[in-house]
Amino acid sequence: MRAIGVVRKSRRERISREEFEELLRSAGYEIVAILEQNREEHPKYNIGKGKLEELKELVDELRPDRVVFANRLTPSQAYNLWKELRVEVIDRWQLVLEIFEKRAHSKEAKLQVELASLQYEVPLVKEAIRRIKLGDRAGFKGMGEYQTQQYLKHIRYRMGRIRKELERVKADREVKRKRREEVGFILIALAGYTNAGKSTLLNALAREEIEAKDQMFTTLDTTTRRFKLGGKRVLVTDTVGFIDGLPPFIVEAFHSTLEEIVKADIILLVLDVSEPWGEIRRKFLASINVLRELKTLDKPMIVVLNKRDLTAVEDVRDKADRIRELAEEREINVSRVVSISAKLGELEELYEAIEDVILTLPKYGAFEITVGEPEKVPQAIALINAIGEVLNVEYGEETRIEAYIQTGMIKELTRLGVGIKRLN
Repeated sequence: MRAIGVVRKSRRERISREEFEELLRSAGYEIVAILEQNREEHPKYNIGKGKLEELKELVDELRPDRVVFANRLTPSQAYNLWKELRVEVIDRWQLVLEIFEKRAHSKEAKLQVELASLQYEVPLVKEAIRRIKLGDRAGFKGMGEYQTQQYLKHIRYRMGRIRKELERVKADREVKRKRREEVGFILIALAGYTNAGKSTLLNALAREEIEAKDQMFTTLDTTTRRFKLGGKRVLVTDTVGFIDGLPPFIVEAFHSTLEEIVKADIILLVLDVSEPWGEIRRKFLASINVLRELKTLDKPMIVVLNKRDLTAVEDVRDKADRIRELAEEREINVSRVVSISAKLGELEELYEAIEDVILTLPKYGAFEITVGEPEKVPQAIALINAIGEVLNVEYGEETRIEAYIQTGMIKELTRLGVGIKRLN
């Protein structure tokens, strides 16, 4: 598919041309031209009339299959542009949905993409019905008024069915999540801008080989893997990548997937440290906006600066300091900022940070464990290391062990017949 891209920048909309071109390529388009304009939004065409004439000439000359706007188009603007250009016109979010459709593999991901696509279509169909009543044009996708209204009813019915199916998926996932917590797993969610290296990090942590490509939105399906960290049992989940200005209808459609972030004990916010500071800042704040919408900014967050192997050590330190300053300035609670190379498996800083943060979780507490039978001491210490961390051991007639323990796992210790007392 051949496409002409249109990028309109303004004080309100600071759109990255490079990111837009990457989106086009990820969707499989051949970019035949990019048209740019700096101005505020034109209510009828999004771009100015002079730039529209320039676009018409390009369409006549290059004969693209589609014209793709980097800006969000209103249904009225999309119709007006189609009427002038006589070629299909889509915007940034329809482009994102096309990528999602290509990348969705599981039943859940496919349902989420379909729901988002239907939500996107609703205002377009309503606009078509309004136009028909004004005698302006044929109906949506060439349908008449009655057919278009029936199609709108079908969309709403289908959306209701999909939401019910996703609720069932959500309920099943909640049951699994509770079981995991009951057996002592710490839940960690990978979050961050698309193509920051989250899937590569998941592979490095869990020693897996899940698909990880240098492209946008490789991961749409929720992927959860386990790994051990100092004896602690940890589950890490990869989620759909964020993008600047992620619209509410996509957040809603993918809520059951993004809920893994809501239910996590710790969030790892992954950024590509090799990018220029301006891009890192933009993507960090865009990710924070999504996390704020999900109401998860109160959770412990570790900012993970990935791909440090692609830039200098001094550059990594400088950007880490800037992230800390920006987080403080915006009153964003960041527990730690660490740098890694997921590709090379250089994760030492991250492991240390996760262990430190785990011990601050509400589900952990300081306890004194008293073991009266010497033969049970090794068993007790081994179990404590699996569900917490031994701080100190005093051997004697009774062995006293001070430790951080996941409170939900205390019953595992009581089965050994040991004494347990919470420390202040």
